[in-house]
Amino acid sequence: MSTSVKHREFVAEPMGEKLVTAIAGIGETYGKKLEDKGYDKAYVLLGQFLLLKKDEELFVDWLKEEIGIGANHGKSTAACLREWTEQFM
Repeated sequence: MSTSVKHREFVAEPMGEKLVTAIAGIGETYGKKLEDKGYDKAYVLLGQFLLLKKDEELFVDWLKEEIGIGANHGKSTAACLREWTEQFM
């Protein structure tokens, strides 16, 4: 799977206070839906990913249920968070 520029930029540095929309697969629409549910920062969404034990399939299913994300966007988001955790945790 090739990665987007957004993905490469996100995994290239510590997360800090980045908005949830900095994560690959999360644009304005999905970002707003996540923010409305309290997932405003990238690290908050990472916490959910970690709660699901970094299981990408479970995480994508959770995103589908919570915000109606499409499969491709969900997989991009999960891959982005997985790679970030591999680099920084």
